[in-house]
Amino acid sequence: MAIYVVCDLENLEPWVRALKNVDSSVDIETIESVDDNSAVEFVMAWTYPHGMFEEYPDLKTISSMGAGVDHLLSDPRLPAGVNVVRIVDPMLSQDMYEYTLAVIMNRLRMLTHFHKNQQKGIWKRKRCLRMSEVSVGVMGTGVIGNFIATRLHNAGLTVSGWARSAGDRVPYKKYHGARQLDQFLAGTDILVNILPLTPATENILNKENLGKLPPGSWLINIGRGGHLAEEDLIDLLDSGHLDGANLDVFRKEPLPGGHPFWNHPKIYITPHIASLPYPASVAKQIIENYHRTLNNRPLLNQVDRTRGY
Repeated sequence: MAIYVVCDLENLEPWVRALKNVDSSVDIETIESVDDNSAVEFVMAWTYPHGMFEEYPDLKTISSMGAGVDHLLSDPRLPAGVNVVRIVDPMLSQDMYEYTLAVIMNRLRMLTHFHKNQQKGIWKRKRCLRMSEVSVGVMGTGVIGNFIATRLHNAGLTVSGWARSAGDRVPYKKYHGARQLDQFLAGTDILVNILPLTPATENILNKENLGKLPPGSWLINIGRGGHLAEEDLIDLLDSGHLDGANLDVFRKEPLPGGHPFWNHPKIYITPHIASLPYPASVAKQIIENYHRTLNNRPLLNQVDRTRGY
């Protein structure tokens, strides 16, 4: 048996090497090399044509190659009986936290503002914000969101979180459910979105919700592009209600040339790099799920397809 891979990566060698280092007996093959479709039971996937998994009658498990699974669950022809698992890795959470902290500190210390002045030859002081003077709201406090919120809290920032349900006890102030969303937003100066993308959260970053943030607030979107109503964001930035936005995820990636985000003076783009899976760090759980699949055992980090995460 083999692990089959379908994705748009140009170089799969780091993944093959990492998986082989965990279990040298496992064959790693691309889906294009399949001679007998009935031999495919376990697939690692990222980007793929919707509907293709209908061709593999004995497919049991699809492992996302990252923390997100919306690229799988958005496939209307994903076979109903196939299990979906995702990557849960402390390194991904740490990367997300470091990205978020870097953006927040850049905002507070106004580094981009002073760099722009440098390019114009302007020497002009301006008082920066202190960590104690802003409130950071983390929208989505699952594994990664809770990690980010807790680390930001430990770093000395005033942090709150919001999720669909109350969940476990946390060291920061926690809001939950639709009834507490408005209160959460009203007390948030810097909004960090790390929600999973589901039908319930699509376009949640819209004019109605973002408009409830205090004037001069900032958005950091490291969740998914589908969370953001793009024209609403531009309207709120142009009106001055929002002061800026750092965006790492987009509805279409790469972000198309000519998209209004590219040249907007208040939008700062990074190319989906807030966190990238490290094959050596995640290979062990992929191999473990591969063997659990073959032995009909419960899977690690299995996704509830009805909830979307």
